[in-house]
This record gives sequence, structure tokens and C-alpha cells, in this order.
Amino acid sequence: MIKNNKPAKITLAHINDTHSYFEPQSLQLQLNVDGENISPYVSNGGFARIATRAKQLRAEAQQNHRDFVFVHAGDCFQGTLYFSLFKGRANSEMLNALGIDMMAIGNHELDMGNEPVAAFLDRIDFPMLAGNWDLSNELTTKSHSLRGRTNLLSYQPDKKIAQWITRLVDDEPIAIFGISLDKMSDIANVDPDTPFVNAFETTKNTINAIQQSGINKIILISHLGFDIDCELAEQVDDLSLIVGGHTHTLQGNFSDLGMQHGPEYGHYINGTYIVHAGYHALAIGHCEIDFAADGSVTHFNGKNELLFGRRLCIDASLLNANCDEIHTKASHYLAQHNNVIVCKKDPQLQSLLEDKYIPRVRKLQKTMIATIEEKLRHIRIPDQKGGSDIAPLVAESFAHMMNKNGHMVEFAIHNAGGVRTSLSPGSISIADIAGKLLPFVVPIGTYRIRGKYIADALEGAINNATNNGVLGTGSGSYPYTYNLKFQYHPEHAEGERIVDLQIYKEESGWVNIEKDGIYHGSSSAYTMKGKEGYNALTMMEGEGLVSQYSMADCFIDFIQERPDRLILETNKLSLGNK
Repeated sequence: MIKNNKPAKITLAHINDTHSYFEPQSLQLQLNVDGENISPYVSNGGFARIATRAKQLRAEAQQNHRDFVFVHAGDCFQGTLYFSLFKGRANSEMLNALGIDMMAIGNHELDMGNEPVAAFLDRIDFPMLAGNWDLSNELTTKSHSLRGRTNLLSYQPDKKIAQWITRLVDDEPIAIFGISLDKMSDIANVDPDTPFVNAFETTKNTINAIQQSGINKIILISHLGFDIDCELAEQVDDLSLIVGGHTHTLQGNFSDLGMQHGPEYGHYINGTYIVHAGYHALAIGHCEIDFAADGSVTHFNGKNELLFGRRLCIDASLLNANCDEIHTKASHYLAQHNNVIVCKKDPQLQSLLEDKYIPRVRKLQKTMIATIEEKLRHIRIPDQKGGSDIAPLVAESFAHMMNKNGHMVEFAIHNAGGVRTSLSPGSISIADIAGKLLPFVVPIGTYRIRGKYIADALEGAINNATNNGVLGTGSGSYPYTYNLKFQYHPEHAEGERIVDLQIYKEESGWVNIEKDGIYHGSSSAYTMKGKEGYNALTMMEGEGLVSQYSMADCFIDFIQERPDRLILETNKLSLGNK
């Protein structure tokens, strides 16, 4: 046991939910300069600017005799073409170059099961914290086993605690551990033999074990979401800091830039400070923390910073005043803003990105595959204008691809959250599909299932999306279909809300689905595992089949072969989705 605890000082920098956004993004601001309202564009964020700022913060900490810790609070996978193309290889190399000290596992790291996580662990130079991930019953026959890996700090079932890192600051120990969503199986594709256990109980048990070891300075890296972090802080004592992610919460007041006014940075509950740093590599958060010998925090100071490039683009035609003068004043205003850092890109990291990854991404961005004549709207839950124009087409593309490969699929179902945006008129590229419309690299599959379970799956998904009789996980579960039509009556008793369920047959048109009839369907591997209200799909006959094709693969192939399906009126007449 460690005794005679001493004070300690650290500076902690953090990012979360970066989702493969390695390059900067164009951000439009809303500023008022000398009474003139302007809407300039700036280049914001990206890994090369984060690297620059992290190096600056590390140097400042060292000059002030403070330890420096740089962490990622989960969800680096998915999001852009960099993941669609390189399946995690770019993520590992870019995070290594960024120089993070540790990372909590997020739900999107597990969208494709455990195997990509194993490949990621093979490549990273830092530990992954997964303190409530129970690997004790992992099948020994797997080629991608996770149990026993020294850079994965998982759950210890014998003690019911998380493994933790002990960070020595002038010989004074600070314990750091990671906790992620315990409902991981509901929103990700974690292998069934490696479940996540209760987050709150594991946290409490771990804090007790850390204290019993003689350490009284404790930091949690969380991928639970801001609200749950707040609940955890209320229920758990002796936790100094929660560094969080998952809900894309940008703490701090950015309203004078035309952005959101988030919760206060360093939100304080029951002796615990809570920090989140937004999403998509737009910002970096950092804070100074001084610990007393007894483990209490005697000083906390920090903020989130948006990372801007030096160029400010203003449309002069929209100004009433002198453009050059307004531009100079706006640039000065941003340079002096408390939550903005104007910084250059780190040349080493930028060179890695440009030499190894950007050329292949640019090639896809220039590869046009179809033209859209009018906007195809995406909406999760239908409104007075109707439902999504795109999600039924995506479902149809699953059937198209599976039938092309000889699987004889009759219908398809896709959840609305799997589609991320609308499509505007004009040419669309492979990059638009794989990087924006369907950025989640989730495979699709086929299954045979009885009619009654099709109805149950549709109802379960809508109940979940609308919180009708259940506590749902969000509107993303709403089902869109190909070759099915039905009515949903929310006022009916649970289990009886889907009526007039029909399937389209080439030889006979629309026919009623028989409860005990067996039908051949296609969905993403995500919904086939019963996520977010689709649990009835797990009642399929046998195991089903998961293909090597992603959702984007299917849709790209489909619209290249069937560009006529992008004509909106044709879709409305023939999709058969109600």
C-alpha cells in the first residue's frame, strides 16, 4: 500500500468522438463587428492543428513543472472516407502521430464486432481503457482474441473492478481508468461472448480498490455521455475528474461565434469536474488540476478551444462597410477570443496525411457516379411531408446486392439512423455516399424469417423510435423498407400495432404476409443482431449470413446500375413503404 500521499499538479488535454475527421472542416461563423453582422468562413480543426496545440500545451506544462496527460474519450472509428477506405489503419497511425497517452473504447469502435478492435490494438502505441468490458469468457477459438492483451485494460471479474493505470507525478500516484456504455450490445456489435457490465457498479468498486491500494487521486475516462457522467458524479464519491465523450457535447459558451452555448466547462458535481470536448476534431479541451495531499482538487482551470486557420473568408458583396477594415477587425477579434486558438498545422502529421492517405481519398471525391435532378430528403421519423426519400432506396440496394449474389431476397429493412444526410441536386461521388450518406462501415446480410417476426421487428423499431410503451434509444431505429408495406397504429395494444402487412411478389403483386410463412430478407448486421427494437429479427431461421459488402458498397453499386431509381416520383409510386 502506498502511504504518505503528497500534492500533485497535472495538465490534462482531451479530445473525443473524432470519427476519422483528420482534415480540417469549413466552419461558418456569425459575428458582429462594429455593428456589422458578418458570416465568415474559417478552416477549423483537424488532427494537424490538434497536434500543434497539444505540443504547445505539453511545452507549457513542462515549463510550469506540471505533468502532461493527453487522452481520447472514445469513438475514433467511423465517420469519413478515411475509415471507409482504411478500416482503422489510418486511425491508429494518426492517433499514434498525435501522441495521445491513452484512449477509452467507444461504441463505434465495436460497430463491426471485436475483430477490428484487435487489429487496432496491434497497431497503437498507447493503451485502450475498457474497464467494464468482460473478456473472461471469450471463446478460445477466435483468431482475434482480446483477452490477455497488455494494452487493453479490461474488467477483472474476480474483483468486479476495472484495471487502471497508475501515473506517477513526482512519485505521487494518480489512478486513471476507463468506463464505457454498459448497454453496448444495444447500440454496437460487440461479440456476445465479451459483454460490457454495469458501468456504475464497476466505477464504485474500482474507486474502492484504488483507495485500498493507497491512491487517493482518481480520474475516469468515460464514454457514457454527458448526462450519464453527471448522474455518475452524483452517485459516486472521491472521483476527481471525468473526461467524457459519446454525446458530442462542446462545453463552453460559443454563442458569440454563432455556435451553441454548451454546459460550463468543468461542470462540477459532488466534488467531481466533468469535461467534454465536442466532436469531429473541431476542438481540444485542456485543464490544470492541482491535487492536495488528501486527493481533493484545490485548483481547476480550463476550457475548450476551437482551432482555426489564419484565413478568414468574407463575402464582400454582403457588407455595408469597408471590407478590408471589417476583415482586419474580425481577424483580430478571433485571435483574441478566449475559446479560439489560431494555429498552424503540425508539419509532421500533415505530411503523413498528405503522403499516405489524402491522395486515395481525393480520387474517390472526384469519381462521380450519378446525377440527382431534385433533392432527396432524409428524415428519420415521417412528418407531414412524408418519410425519407433515401432510406427506402438504401434498403432496396441491400436486396439488389444480395440478389446479384444469388441469395433470392424478397424484402429489406433498414433503420433510419443508418442514413446520415439528405442528397442535394447535382452530381454525386463515391465520396458523397461512403463519406457522408452512409459513412458507417457496417456489413449487410440475409436471413430467413417467419412473417410474425417481421411484424414484431417493425413494431419494435417504431416503438423504440417513438418511445411508445418503451424507453427508446432514439429516432434512428425507425424502419424503412423495400417490398413491404404496412400500417402502424400507435394506440393499439403492444404486439398488435402493425396491421395490413404485405409483401410485393413479381407474379402476383401485393399479398398479405402469413404469420407462419417464411420469407427471405436483408438488413444490416447491426439490425440483424436485434439492436434498438429489432430484437425480433434474432428469431430468424438458423444463423443468417453476413456478407462482406458494406451499406455504401450496396448503394454505390445500385445507383450505378439503376440510376432511374433516383427519380423521386418513380420512387414514391413504386417503393411500397408506408
